[in-house]
Amino acid sequence: MRISLCNEVVASLPFAQQTKLAAALGYDGLEVAPFTLDAEAPHLLPAARRAELRRIAAEEGAPITSLHWLLVAPAGLSITTADAATRTRTLDVMQRLVGLAADLGATLLVHGSPKQRQVTADGDAQRAEEAMAQAGAWAAQHGLTYCLEPLDAGQTNWARTVAEAVEIVTRLDVPGLATMLDVSAAGNGEQDSAAALLRRFIPGGRIAHVHLNDRNRRGPGQGSDAFRPVLDALIDTRYSGFCAVEPFDYHPDGATSAARAIGYLRGILEE
Repeated sequence: MRISLCNEVVASLPFAQQTKLAAALGYDGLEVAPFTLDAEAPHLLPAARRAELRRIAAEEGAPITSLHWLLVAPAGLSITTADAATRTRTLDVMQRLVGLAADLGATLLVHGSPKQRQVTADGDAQRAEEAMAQAGAWAAQHGLTYCLEPLDAGQTNWARTVAEAVEIVTRLDVPGLATMLDVSAAGNGEQDSAAALLRRFIPGGRIAHVHLNDRNRRGPGQGSDAFRPVLDALIDTRYSGFCAVEPFDYHPDGATSAARAIGYLRGILEE
């Protein structure tokens, strides 16, 4: 079971220390939020910096596995807007982030970014789907996977369940486009359990990534959600992708939250 740490959990540390800590705690890699690399324009990181980040992560033993929180920076992006200038800018950023992922050695991008995908008018959902199709095509050109992340109704009003996201990516049928499961979002928005959803959809090949977090928005082991059924489902369905620990409430702090999560998960796996 390959488990990454979402780097915003320890973003107060310099990047080299993030990777060193993740490796020392027992993580297999780092899932990077681009805004932690550059708060204004991460998609424009110079080639030399990209190469440096990739080298540091590999040398420290926590290679960059994936990117997420894609549209936080630069500000003002949207995949649903009818404004032509904003849409062109958003698609340009998405394409460049795919290139960034490839340069950093990642294999996958996770498109959550709920504030940048709100559906408020006719045509918004269609534009969102068109953006996903284009992103999947760009990802395929680099041998990467671009994942539409289902998020619960408390965060967004488009692609709110795994079934809805699976239907979208199946209908679009674009190489390089898939979906994933976020345990916290599934716990807050699905009728079925996360484990049941994994058992239902992994065999069809549409789920390419998993975020591990509790419904209380803390890390695995810091809430009431049981993760043994989730890990059992992944093992039983022969899931071969990465999982990433993604708490939002870092209790009591980021490093401790990261340590608690990986210890809890590895303990389950060792049993």
